[in-house]
Amino acid sequence: MHELETAIDIDAPADVVWAVLTDFDAYPEWNRYTRVDGEAVAGTTLEVAPGPDANRVPTFRPEILRADGGELRWLGHLIVPGLFDGEHRFVVEPLDGDRSRLVQSEQFRGLLVRPVLWYAGADTEATFEAVNRAVKARAEALAADIGGDGPRGDRAPAA
Repeated sequence: MHELETAIDIDAPADVVWAVLTDFDAYPEWNRYTRVDGEAVAGTTLEVAPGPDANRVPTFRPEILRADGGELRWLGHLIVPGLFDGEHRFVVEPLDGDRSRLVQSEQFRGLLVRPVLWYAGADTEATFEAVNRAVKARAEALAADIGGDGPRGDRAPAA
């Protein structure tokens, strides 16, 4: 088994980060690294195209194992289970002061783990980090909008 893990701190509340992470329909607006079709509901199947050219790579169809407001986890397989399996996790941790941390990781198992990760491991980790940065930018922009400090900050103050 092999695991990749990346993390980023975000100046936005955990619920905003979770909303960004699970609004798959909005991914084309901010995430050029991953295309996801489906809903963040445990027991359902997604269609995921990873990588910087997410519209041109083969897709896989992982099953969502958990989607509870703090953790989104799915299990996918390359062709058949046991060949190259990946259990992907996004964990959103609340921090002090309306901040949060996004941890993205994947555990890889199967017969082809070594050759696939030898070939694509560095690119996969770089893509995780790029997605983290994109989530951060989107969540922080939305949090600023909600707080009235962003581009739509022309709302009248509460009386």
